[in-house]
Amino acid sequence: MPQKQSKNIKLTLKNQCQQNYKMSKKDIKVPNIGEFKDVEIIEVLIKEGQKVKKNDPAFFQRLSLQHAPDYLWIGCSDSRVPANEIIGLMPGELFVHRNVANLVVHDDLNCLSVIQYAITDLKVKHVIVCGHYGCGGITASVKNQKLGTLVDNWLLNVDNVQNLHRASIEKENTQERIIDQLCELNVIEQVANVSKTSIVSDAWSQGQKVTIHGWIYSMTDGLLSDLDMNISSAEDLKIQYTQAIDRINDRFKLSSENE
Repeated sequence: MPQKQSKNIKLTLKNQCQQNYKMSKKDIKVPNIGEFKDVEIIEVLIKEGQKVKKNDPAFFQRLSLQHAPDYLWIGCSDSRVPANEIIGLMPGELFVHRNVANLVVHDDLNCLSVIQYAITDLKVKHVIVCGHYGCGGITASVKNQKLGTLVDNWLLNVDNVQNLHRASIEKENTQERIIDQLCELNVIEQVANVSKTSIVSDAWSQGQKVTIHGWIYSMTDGLLSDLDMNISSAEDLKIQYTQAIDRINDRFKLSSENE
């Protein structure tokens, strides 16, 4: 059942992506803002907005009426991991929360408020926690890098994930592979954190259908991978959590033996 749900959501997103791409390909051109000065950048962006409106006069009117997303995306703040572009959804079709290392921390009122609004008010059907390989926050934790007081404190949450799984992380792997393994494990832990919130628990107890998914994105080839963590109930979490962790560790263990 969880795998079928995951395939269905990916198929739905693919169909929406294809439809939206056909609608918007000829209307929207991303300016190469690297060629302009600061003031010119603003002028270029204004002109691009005007061009969209000229090509499709109803575009912004539709957008203003379209905030009924089925999906909440919890992802990393990395500018190379833009949520809508990755899964091909138009503005208004995806509710988004992003922070360094795509963390869901139980005293982070910002993230919790987003989750509550998405589930309670917008009635999203899917929450996607998406990490990415080569994440700077994960890398800093593995390399014990210091990035600054506030972000270092924030990344203590990644350190906790690393400490939790320290015995399973393949130390004989290359550092890059260790980082990739922790990126995947971190997604699983954040899916579990979302699933354990009172917001999600209350929704499930009231019969609301909402599924929490764990995905990871590769910037080198643009591909999303499903980590087979698709939680629709507290019982699902009990069953799938250990299985997902074991799959990740087994895969990286095999990688370590083969290198």
